[in-house]
Amino acid sequence: MREPVSNPIVLYDGVCGLCDRSVQFLLKRDRQDHLRFASLQSGFAAALLRKHGVDSRALDTIYVVVDYELATESLLARADAVLFLGREIGGVWNLLSLLKILPGWAGDRAYNLVARHRYRFFGKDGSCPLWDERDRHKFLG
Repeated sequence: MREPVSNPIVLYDGVCGLCDRSVQFLLKRDRQDHLRFASLQSGFAAALLRKHGVDSRALDTIYVVVDYELATESLLARADAVLFLGREIGGVWNLLSLLKILPGWAGDRAYNLVARHRYRFFGKDGSCPLWDERDRHKFLG
């Protein structure tokens, strides 16, 4: 059993249909209420990315901030972020960790392929979704 990571924050493209569905998917499976979320378009996310030396205008990547506001704070991106989230929600999604046997570049290449075509296949929404009242405390910035 893995120790819970404090305060993981998912930074996602707030206008991407795939990202919106991914957040909904994670909300349903975050049984221990660990995950928090912030749109990449928010000032909160921009400040976090700048802190980690990442261009906050790059909206084509999902990020997870691990150990937020601790000395061990780190930023995961692309495939590493997805694999972390699979472990975080647990259950059958732990099997995603088997993909770690692939070289890092392979996972990122697959991630980039999906990211490049996400608007075409999943759409783009210019408005923020209205999250269920019971989940609003999970959204930052």
